[in-house]
Amino acid sequence: MASNGVDERGGMGVFERRLLLALDAKSYGSADAGRQRQFQKAIVELVDEAADAAVLDRAHWMTQEGGDSLFAVLPRGASEPALVDPFMRRLDAGLRAFNRDRMRHTWLRLRAAVHNGPVSLGANGIVDTAPVEISRILDSSALRDALTRAPDACLAVALSEIVFRDVVQQGYTTFRTDEFRQAWVDKKEYQRDAWIWVPGGDVQQPVPVTEVPQPVPVAEVRQPAPTTRFSQQVGTGGTGIQGEEVTVNIDQRRNDDQPGSGTAGAQP
Repeated sequence: MASNGVDERGGMGVFERRLLLALDAKSYGSADAGRQRQFQKAIVELVDEAADAAVLDRAHWMTQEGGDSLFAVLPRGASEPALVDPFMRRLDAGLRAFNRDRMRHTWLRLRAAVHNGPVSLGANGIVDTAPVEISRILDSSALRDALTRAPDACLAVALSEIVFRDVVQQGYTTFRTDEFRQAWVDKKEYQRDAWIWVPGGDVQQPVPVTEVPQPVPVAEVRQPAPTTRFSQQVGTGGTGIQGEEVTVNIDQRRNDDQPGSGTAGAQP
């Protein structure tokens, strides 16, 4: 871990809110040792160049580096719009220049995340909620899928909800809000929205969802028509003989429901 200026200007006390950057290379583990060395060198150089272009004080960043990854806490007062806009645009341009003469399967492609939140120093690095949250955003399937679905892109950037709202939505960058795609990040204990930008990619392309099969319509079963039941005593008319009870069922369906119920040909 490089403690660039922690005890000098921009050093952290017990608690502060800081601007955070996290980077990780796609498919680094499948590269051979020679290409991994090239990637490591390129990441350091490209980050330095992008920081210079954005006028961000790279000398006073506190960084943790892991070969194919970089985590940085920027000094107090670092510009969020500068990290979101000119830094990311210059990083993308640098990646494209690096990959220009390479076979596609040997490209250096990066995922990046930007967040702002509470941090403090621990015995072996940075602690508090913001470092955990940015790592969840960086490692989210939403950001990974965004880079995978854009094979011509060299970079995919995810902004935390607070950074997108305060920086992009408020017009502090040259980005339009519709250049980002909203994505839900559900990674371990972190569940929140992030906003993803893929340079040259179709960020508006929806994430494929599994279609829920619709129930097959059940054929309508016609219920039997109700009937009226009545009884009548039928006698012999003055003979004194006891009549018998006759039961008659009358179908209450309309005449037009009965076959042959039309009036044509009816007998008077």
